[in-house]
Amino acid sequence: MLIRAYRHLSTLGPACLWLFALWVMFGRYFVVSINLSDSLPGRLYLIQKGAIPRLNDLAAFQYQGGGPYTSGTRFLKLVKGVEGAKVTAVNYDTGFSDFYVNGSFVGRAKPLSQSGMPLNPGPTGTIPPHHYYMSAPNPDSLDSRYALVGWVDEKSIIGRAIEIL
Repeated sequence: MLIRAYRHLSTLGPACLWLFALWVMFGRYFVVSINLSDSLPGRLYLIQKGAIPRLNDLAAFQYQGGGPYTSGTRFLKLVKGVEGAKVTAVNYDTGFSDFYVNGSFVGRAKPLSQSGMPLNPGPTGTIPPHHYYMSAPNPDSLDSRYALVGWVDEKSIIGRAIEIL
Protein backbone atom coordinates (compact mmCIF):
# COMPACT_ATOMS: atom_id res chain seq x y z
CA MET A 1 0.00 0.00 0.00
CA LEU A 2 2.80 2.44 0.93
CA ILE A 3 4.75 1.59 -2.23
CA ARG A 4 1.65 2.17 -4.32
CA ALA A 5 1.11 5.63 -2.74
CA TYR A 6 4.79 6.50 -3.32
CA ARG A 7 4.55 5.56 -7.00
CA HIS A 8 1.39 7.62 -7.36
CA LEU A 9 3.00 10.68 -5.72
CA SER A 10 6.23 10.31 -7.66
CA THR A 11 4.22 10.29 -10.89
CA LEU A 12 2.10 13.33 -9.98
CA GLY A 13 4.71 15.20 -7.93
CA PRO A 14 6.46 17.01 -10.81
CA ALA A 15 3.13 18.08 -12.30
CA CYS A 16 1.97 19.40 -8.89
CA LEU A 17 5.23 21.31 -8.48
CA TRP A 18 4.82 22.89 -11.92
CA LEU A 19 1.22 23.85 -11.17
CA PHE A 20 2.29 25.39 -7.87
CA ALA A 21 5.08 27.34 -9.60
CA LEU A 22 2.66 28.61 -12.26
CA TRP A 23 0.17 29.62 -9.57
CA VAL A 24 2.86 31.60 -7.71
CA MET A 25 4.04 33.30 -10.92
CA PHE A 26 0.45 34.15 -11.95
CA GLY A 27 -0.19 35.69 -8.52
CA ARG A 28 2.91 37.83 -8.84
CA TYR A 29 1.69 39.53 -12.03
CA PHE A 30 -2.09 39.16 -11.97
CA VAL A 31 -5.01 39.18 -9.57
CA VAL A 32 -8.61 38.19 -10.21
CA SER A 33 -11.21 40.61 -8.86
CA ILE A 34 -14.95 40.20 -8.42
CA ASN A 35 -17.05 43.34 -8.92
CA LEU A 36 -19.75 43.38 -6.24
CA SER A 37 -21.28 46.72 -7.25
CA ASP A 38 -23.34 47.87 -10.22
CA SER A 39 -20.83 50.59 -11.15
CA LEU A 40 -19.47 48.53 -14.06
CA PRO A 41 -21.33 45.94 -16.15
CA GLY A 42 -18.89 43.06 -15.64
CA ARG A 43 -18.61 40.79 -12.61
CA LEU A 44 -15.16 39.21 -13.01
CA TYR A 45 -11.98 41.09 -13.91
CA LEU A 46 -8.33 40.19 -14.41
CA ILE A 47 -5.97 42.87 -13.10
CA GLN A 48 -2.45 43.13 -14.51
CA LYS A 49 -0.47 44.31 -11.48
CA GLY A 50 1.80 47.30 -12.04
CA ALA A 51 0.50 48.05 -15.56
CA ILE A 52 0.04 51.82 -15.88
CA PRO A 53 -3.42 52.53 -17.29
CA ARG A 54 -4.05 54.85 -20.20
CA LEU A 55 -7.03 57.02 -21.05
CA ASN A 56 -10.26 54.96 -21.28
CA ASP A 57 -8.62 51.83 -19.80
CA LEU A 58 -10.24 49.97 -16.97
CA ALA A 59 -8.04 50.22 -13.90
CA ALA A 60 -7.99 48.99 -10.32
CA PHE A 61 -6.90 51.17 -7.42
CA GLN A 62 -6.81 51.11 -3.64
CA TYR A 63 -9.47 53.37 -2.14
CA GLN A 64 -8.04 55.73 0.49
CA GLY A 65 -11.00 55.35 2.84
CA GLY A 66 -13.93 57.34 4.11
CA GLY A 67 -17.64 57.09 3.67
CA PRO A 68 -19.08 53.63 3.16
CA TYR A 69 -15.81 51.83 2.33
CA THR A 70 -12.68 51.13 4.34
CA SER A 71 -9.20 52.17 3.33
CA GLY A 72 -7.63 49.65 0.97
CA THR A 73 -10.88 48.58 -0.69
CA ARG A 74 -10.19 47.70 -4.33
CA PHE A 75 -12.09 49.88 -6.80
CA LEU A 76 -12.46 49.20 -10.53
CA LYS A 77 -13.15 52.26 -12.70
CA LEU A 78 -12.52 53.73 -16.14
CA VAL A 79 -9.68 56.21 -16.60
CA LYS A 80 -11.43 59.31 -17.96
CA GLY A 81 -8.71 61.85 -17.24
CA VAL A 82 -4.92 61.84 -17.02
CA GLU A 83 -2.38 64.45 -15.94
CA GLY A 84 -2.87 67.76 -17.69
CA ALA A 85 -6.57 67.20 -18.45
CA LYS A 86 -9.01 69.95 -17.45
CA VAL A 87 -11.83 68.96 -15.10
CA THR A 88 -14.79 71.33 -14.88
CA ALA A 89 -18.13 71.18 -13.13
CA VAL A 90 -21.44 72.92 -13.67
CA ASN A 91 -23.13 73.33 -10.29
CA TYR A 92 -26.91 73.53 -10.00
CA ASP A 93 -29.06 75.05 -7.24
CA THR A 94 -30.38 71.55 -6.50
CA GLY A 95 -26.94 70.45 -5.24
CA PHE A 96 -26.18 68.37 -8.33
CA SER A 97 -23.02 68.98 -10.37
CA ASP A 98 -22.24 67.84 -13.91
CA PHE A 99 -18.57 66.92 -14.39
CA TYR A 100 -16.59 67.24 -17.62
CA VAL A 101 -13.05 66.19 -18.52
CA ASN A 102 -11.63 68.19 -21.43
CA GLY A 103 -15.20 69.16 -22.32
CA SER A 104 -16.59 65.59 -22.37
CA PHE A 105 -19.36 64.76 -19.90
CA VAL A 106 -18.25 62.10 -17.39
CA GLY A 107 -21.05 62.10 -14.85
CA ARG A 108 -23.39 63.89 -12.48
CA ALA A 109 -22.51 64.23 -8.80
CA LYS A 110 -25.40 64.01 -6.36
CA PRO A 111 -25.64 65.88 -3.06
CA LEU A 112 -26.57 62.72 -1.12
CA SER A 113 -25.67 59.03 -1.37
CA GLN A 114 -28.37 56.36 -1.67
CA SER A 115 -28.15 55.96 2.12
CA GLY A 116 -28.60 59.72 2.69
CA MET A 117 -24.97 60.53 3.50
CA PRO A 118 -23.95 64.05 2.32
CA LEU A 119 -21.51 63.98 -0.61
CA ASN A 120 -19.09 66.76 -1.51
CA PRO A 121 -18.19 67.25 -5.17
CA GLY A 122 -14.73 66.24 -6.32
CA PRO A 123 -11.93 68.54 -7.42
CA THR A 124 -11.89 70.64 -10.57
CA GLY A 125 -9.00 72.22 -12.45
CA THR A 126 -5.98 70.64 -14.10
CA ILE A 127 -5.23 67.07 -13.10
CA PRO A 128 -1.75 67.11 -11.54
CA PRO A 129 1.13 64.84 -12.61
CA HIS A 130 0.79 61.17 -11.63
CA HIS A 131 -2.97 61.44 -10.96
CA TYR A 132 -6.08 60.12 -12.70
CA TYR A 133 -9.75 61.00 -12.98
CA MET A 134 -11.58 57.70 -12.43
CA SER A 135 -15.20 57.22 -13.44
CA ALA A 136 -17.91 54.63 -14.00
CA PRO A 137 -21.08 54.88 -16.09
CA ASN A 138 -23.43 54.10 -13.20
CA PRO A 139 -25.05 57.25 -11.73
CA ASP A 140 -24.51 55.87 -8.19
CA SER A 141 -20.82 55.07 -8.64
CA LEU A 142 -18.42 56.44 -6.03
CA ASP A 143 -15.68 57.88 -8.26
CA SER A 144 -13.73 61.08 -8.93
CA ARG A 145 -16.97 63.11 -9.07
CA TYR A 146 -16.83 63.02 -5.29
CA ALA A 147 -14.27 64.38 -2.83
CA LEU A 148 -14.18 60.96 -1.12
CA VAL A 149 -12.30 59.65 -4.19
CA GLY A 150 -11.05 62.79 -5.93
CA TRP A 151 -8.14 62.43 -8.29
CA VAL A 152 -6.47 59.06 -7.80
CA ASP A 153 -2.73 59.12 -7.15
CA GLU A 154 -0.63 56.80 -9.32
CA LYS A 155 0.70 55.23 -6.08
CA SER A 156 -2.81 53.88 -5.43
CA ILE A 157 -3.09 52.23 -8.85
CA ILE A 158 -2.92 48.43 -8.73
CA GLY A 159 -2.93 48.00 -12.51
CA ARG A 160 -4.97 47.76 -15.68
CA ALA A 161 -8.07 45.60 -15.60
CA ILE A 162 -9.68 43.39 -18.22
CA GLU A 163 -13.31 42.28 -18.02
CA ILE A 164 -13.59 38.49 -18.11
CA LEU A 165 -17.32 38.00 -17.40
